[in-house]
Amino acid sequence: LGAVIIILNITGLQAEEILKTRGIHGSFLARPSKKNVGDFSLSVRVGDCVTHIRIQNTGDYYDLYGGEKFATLSELVDYYTAENGILQDKDGTVIELRYPLNCSDPTTERWYHGHLSGPNAEKMLVTRDETYTYLVRESLSKPGDFVLSVLTDEIGKNGAKRVSHIKIMCQVRNDRYTVGGTEMFDTLTDLVEHYKVKGIEEVSGNWVYLKQPYYSTRVNAADIDSRVKQLDKTTQQQQDGDGEKSKAGFWEEFDALQKLEAKVKKSREEGQRPENKSKNRYKNILPFNDTRVILQDTDPQVVGSDYINANYVRNTLQESTDQKVYIATQGCLATTVNDFWQMVWQENTRVIVMTTREVEKGRNKCVPYWPDLQSSKEVGPYVVTNTSEREATDYKVRVLEIAPVDKPKLSRTIWHYQYLSWPDHGVPQEPGGVLSFLTQVNARQAESPNAGPMIIHCSAGIGRTGTIVVIDMIIETIDTIGLDCDIDIPKHIQMVREQRSGMVQTEAQYKFIYLSVSEYIQTTKAKDCAYMVSNRDRKSRKKTNKHRTGISLLLWLKYRLIQGKQERVSRKENRDMYVNRRLHL
Repeated sequence: LGAVIIILNITGLQAEEILKTRGIHGSFLARPSKKNVGDFSLSVRVGDCVTHIRIQNTGDYYDLYGGEKFATLSELVDYYTAENGILQDKDGTVIELRYPLNCSDPTTERWYHGHLSGPNAEKMLVTRDETYTYLVRESLSKPGDFVLSVLTDEIGKNGAKRVSHIKIMCQVRNDRYTVGGTEMFDTLTDLVEHYKVKGIEEVSGNWVYLKQPYYSTRVNAADIDSRVKQLDKTTQQQQDGDGEKSKAGFWEEFDALQKLEAKVKKSREEGQRPENKSKNRYKNILPFNDTRVILQDTDPQVVGSDYINANYVRNTLQESTDQKVYIATQGCLATTVNDFWQMVWQENTRVIVMTTREVEKGRNKCVPYWPDLQSSKEVGPYVVTNTSEREATDYKVRVLEIAPVDKPKLSRTIWHYQYLSWPDHGVPQEPGGVLSFLTQVNARQAESPNAGPMIIHCSAGIGRTGTIVVIDMIIETIDTIGLDCDIDIPKHIQMVREQRSGMVQTEAQYKFIYLSVSEYIQTTKAKDCAYMVSNRDRKSRKKTNKHRTGISLLLWLKYRLIQGKQERVSRKENRDMYVNRRLHL
């Protein structure tokens, strides 16, 4: 969290609505106090309810009206996020700060770039080099305010066009936006639309105009549904005859990616060698030299013996010491089966993901590089055995064993997952099958903590392979950071394309990634909500049982009192009878 904490200028009721509709247990956000200017409130979702914690700003420090003191609001939130269990409600309920909702976007407009610094905004706008291109970003110096950055037609001291940064102030008391003066606006969109028509006069007297929006591809994960609808909306506009005014949203983003890829100039010399040409399924789909998998234990006297059309792919956007590594490769040719199994062995791969059938539409996509069920075959210095096969709804699982021919005791188990429901053309109609498939694949990979990279391939090793890799990377990011993280699908694709060219081939695959991530977020939220309901019911049952125990104890005590009275009466009656009998005698 730290420096990226954003203050949402909303009321307590609005905070409750946002947390109940978008958040889960442990989601929280910060907002300015409406009662005490300068103070803040921390709104936290606890189960199905929302509780509000007052944060005091004395001018010297921040605190929770007592307790630890902090120099910044970020440090306070960081502390209580790390120290779960310290915060408690009046009734003793533990308040957990898990997922910050404070980085939620104030608008779903694509010109909004969120947490973007001034220098980075300038770099982006100058690189675009289209006069009066604009974007809106958060103010990093004053959380809660925003900045309108515009590329002007003036030439600055460095010889490039000057970027004007116009402060957008958010009025705390009336929740309205202004750039100064008397004109106020209910939303950022209203403000931008107004000045697109009128222009803005700077203090210097220069006029700044808003002509071309610089669209952001970054989106808050919780807002991805809105982004998908926006991209679909522009598609619908085109279908309705407004195509000249607005390009199709998904096509527009994907087309920008295609233009960027043309700028990637990296050597593919090894794949172009005459000795290696026959090892490439498609002559122009070749691995980059700097990320290619180099085969080991090969004959150095044979030129190209260490070559296979495969690349290592890592999520370089995510800072992690334990980075997940993939190997993206083409479908095997008859001449590359031995090389493929050499790669499996040397990389200590335990899971192989195949996203194509062997033959589709009469075309060979991949030779079967595994033996038939209950049989074995030698592949170079190794022997591979197919011990079992299982059919699932959308895929087939094979359990294979590989061992050196001369050292059978060193056998390793390989799990081969073949996805069978990807259509010959296009993409699956819905992402649920692929997401379920990836869940099974990742669960299997996790069972071998020391396993090497997961190998993923289709036919060329770039289209379906790239789609699966990017979906899996983003899902892992969401699982690691939380449901309210920022994601940038085009940036992920650009990143993997720098490691293997052509990853994610079509606009349909591009859109499918968006839909898959959206589906995953919704499913995760539903699971978390179901867990909370189950947990609440379990606690409720415990309370009920305690209540019943209390009732049982009271009933027992009442019973004992009544029984005691009856026993005393009985003893008295017996004594009287005994006395009467003695008297009678």
